[in-house]
Amino acid sequence: MLLFVLLGFAAVAAPAFVALNWVVNSTVIQLGTLFAEKQVLYDRHRGLEALLREVSLAETLAGSQAIRDWALDESNLALKQRGIAELEHYRQSFADHSYFFVIDQSGNYYFNDAANGYAGDQLRYAVSPGNPRDAWYFSTKALGEGCHLNVDNDANLRVTKVWMNCVIREGRHVLGVLGTGIDLSAFIQEVVNIPQVGVTSMFVDRQGQVQAHRDENLVNLASLSSDMRDKRTVYSLVDTPADQETLQQLMTSVAAGGALARSAFVSVGGQQTLVGVGYLDKLGWFNVTLMDLDAIIDRRLFLPIGLLLLAVMVLVAVLLMLVFKRAVLDRVAALEGVVRSARQGDYRPAIGMGSGQQDEIGRLAASFTEMAAAVDDNTRLLEARVRERTSELEQLAFKDGQTGILNRRGFIAAHAEVVVSAGYGLLLVDIDRFKSINDRYGHAAGDAVVLEVARRISAAIRSGDRCARWGGDEFIVLLPQCTPEQLRTIAARVMAAIDERPIGLDKEDGSIVTSVSVGACLADAGDSLDVATDMADTALYMAKSQGRNMVVVFDADLMVSARNAKD
Repeated sequence: MLLFVLLGFAAVAAPAFVALNWVVNSTVIQLGTLFAEKQVLYDRHRGLEALLREVSLAETLAGSQAIRDWALDESNLALKQRGIAELEHYRQSFADHSYFFVIDQSGNYYFNDAANGYAGDQLRYAVSPGNPRDAWYFSTKALGEGCHLNVDNDANLRVTKVWMNCVIREGRHVLGVLGTGIDLSAFIQEVVNIPQVGVTSMFVDRQGQVQAHRDENLVNLASLSSDMRDKRTVYSLVDTPADQETLQQLMTSVAAGGALARSAFVSVGGQQTLVGVGYLDKLGWFNVTLMDLDAIIDRRLFLPIGLLLLAVMVLVAVLLMLVFKRAVLDRVAALEGVVRSARQGDYRPAIGMGSGQQDEIGRLAASFTEMAAAVDDNTRLLEARVRERTSELEQLAFKDGQTGILNRRGFIAAHAEVVVSAGYGLLLVDIDRFKSINDRYGHAAGDAVVLEVARRISAAIRSGDRCARWGGDEFIVLLPQCTPEQLRTIAARVMAAIDERPIGLDKEDGSIVTSVSVGACLADAGDSLDVATDMADTALYMAKSQGRNMVVVFDADLMVSARNAKD
């Protein structure tokens, strides 16, 4: 009852709680969405500020006439000196104080670092289409004029940087690719590694490949040359294809210029996460911010209100229970005791139940008294009928439906009663050529023969002997406390009863002359039925093999003869 009352309160409180929760969630979502878009714009500004200056310098260097002249005639020493001087001049302005330049005609790769460690020896190696590590160059070369950002781990130079790769063209002819880089660790520290509770920022390219993240293991190194199947993308961070589609739609929307920032909820690691996306149009990157609103806004602030509501609910429930206990529960408990007594067959406590208060529970008690009396009467009548029917079924279970004598189950039961007391005899009686009777006269005639044979065998045996139908045309006779002389006498009597006269059929079919073969044996006390029937069956087999219509009594020599005959 207490649970019922609490459920009633819960039913009333549930809509209010759902409404309050919806208001709280809506407020949190709106604040979170606003925060996400502001965070995206903030990250966009930081990303542009950190990289735009380097891109602008690299674009200016790529447009230098000295660089173009040297790329057109690399072997000209004067042009080379002017080109190297121009690269070194810009190296001092680059944040990383390094540069690279690949001349397309020769594939030569020129490089110098912040320590000026390659002064006078800027030519490091030559790129080759057959070298997988140089695939970045040929991928960048195919992108068209302008600067393209790429995160790459250069195994030859043993550096990992965010590279600004600027393609230099003369019409449709590519002269080369030059640029600079920012150390990845420093870039992440400056742009994406500012600690914020529940906020994770990253930069990705148009294919969704992670270009900058506080976890460097997520950054796609050599992203322009790696097979797309091997790349780690921002799409791999969300849980379902639907979330991937949502993220892609956000990126497409901001790239088209519809809004500076867009946000939506996706599932990350099984948790609902607000994702904001902005587009750095100058760089061709997206800044993506993942926010765990539960970490940003602590919902435990609402816990005291919930505890107060729970306390009020429990107090009201206890008061209601005290009222219901006296008016309802105690009286129901008394009625329950009467039900227990009735279940045990004692209906006396129910006699006075109808004389109490005539309210709902009183009327229920009176009705129960009437029902208990009716159930008691019907139960007694039903038990008597069940006993009668059970007795009938037990009889049917041990009788053969066609002949009325014992069936196999009944014979096994009769054998179990005899075998423990003394030795006994066993006859197996089989109708000779029964199949030909069915084939010639029909199955109805065969059934008549089986019925008459069963009747004649039952009439020929002693009153204490038991006859049963063992199979379709085979009968078995149990002879308790039987001597060898009695065994032969009774077997001969059975043979005579079958042979004394033909079995009459309908007037049209006339009569059938039939005979039986009998296998007899004597079994000792305690012999199982299987042992006895095996002996009798062996004797029956010999009777049939020796011409039928005879009695054969089992002995040890007969077993040897039967085995030789079967072999």
